[in-house]
Amino acid sequence: MEKRRVVITGSGLTSSLGLDVGVFYDRLEAGNSAVRVMEGWSDKLKINRIAAPVVLPEGLEKTIPRNFRRSMGRMSIYSALAAEKALHASGLTREFTASGRCACVIGSTMGSGESIMEASRIVILNDSENMPALQFFKCASHSAAFNTANFLGLTGCVLAPAAACASGLQAIGLGRDLIQSGAQDAAICGGAEEVTPEVTASFELMFAAARGFSGPPEYSSRPFAADRVGLVCGEGAGLVVLEEYEHAVKRGANIYGEIIGYATCGCGSHVSQSNHSSIVRCMDLAFRDAAVSPGQADYISAHATATLHGDAEEAMAIREFFGSQTPVSSLKGHLGHTLGASGAIELIASLEMMRRERLLPTLNLEHVADDCAGLDHVRSVREQKISIFVKNCFAFGGINATLICRRV
Repeated sequence: MEKRRVVITGSGLTSSLGLDVGVFYDRLEAGNSAVRVMEGWSDKLKINRIAAPVVLPEGLEKTIPRNFRRSMGRMSIYSALAAEKALHASGLTREFTASGRCACVIGSTMGSGESIMEASRIVILNDSENMPALQFFKCASHSAAFNTANFLGLTGCVLAPAAACASGLQAIGLGRDLIQSGAQDAAICGGAEEVTPEVTASFELMFAAARGFSGPPEYSSRPFAADRVGLVCGEGAGLVVLEEYEHAVKRGANIYGEIIGYATCGCGSHVSQSNHSSIVRCMDLAFRDAAVSPGQADYISAHATATLHGDAEEAMAIREFFGSQTPVSSLKGHLGHTLGASGAIELIASLEMMRRERLLPTLNLEHVADDCAGLDHVRSVREQKISIFVKNCFAFGGINATLICRRV
């Protein structure tokens, strides 16, 4: 049986560089970085107090009715706001989301980190009588998915992949599969994350977080660079609306692009170190699924988090699979690493690049590292038509994900 085609008909985000896709892209193109010193983080934690936070306009979160908001941590609020924008952009109605034919698939690394820490402090202080009644619903690993689904009145399939930094891309891949199989006609998919000092501290314990950079914070996230020092955590949410092609055409929807290939796989060898051979295998599986050749790709949106090992392994995999001619860049210099939201947020940026026919560069890439050389690194805004692009994500646990999109 011929597979159903799956297209993207809406997008929305809650990002550190803006809450509107157009504004977000313009700030990326202008070379803005959201990374800053987090004044509210205690210096007692002995961590590098830098991150790329979302700043919501005063009162915006209260536009979510309290009966939904009271079970949401910050991550779910980011997700609900982004999903509402994506749904509006798609033109799908709340009646359709209530029909049972629309899925909600939203991934994250875990539940609300801030809420988990709050609950832990209450337990440690033996103050459980003051535990908020709905605290568990903020902490649950599928918090963003079920809270967003309930907010939208969505009655179809609800899934919540938790695959660390691959979560958002896996969510979109799962949504694609649900529509291809005929189980659903549409899906609201993506990832959400919130940054906390405890999350940053965890990366520092694994020697992955940025340390030792002496310049201004906005220059500290330096993917592929010779002087890269580790990742900077970010936060936000990115959601896209996926739809069966004929369903979208019939209602006259605006089509952003078509998902033609997807794959995810494990490396089977290490929980924290990327492995170039398994990255190559994942990309190969995605291109086989898409039935196109690597040489047809016009752009690669790299995962590239600015870690020493991860960037080198990804660069090696791209060299081996694509050669040296396909343009590649990472947006982690602008946004930090938004973890479970990164695949979705960066996919939205790539869709906008395809629409505007412009490639965005890797910010702060002044000198390419020897172990990341041999690629066509985009280092300034470049005019280029994009017919096919690739989005990569690689996660702790040895998990890889690759998505391939085509202009329609």
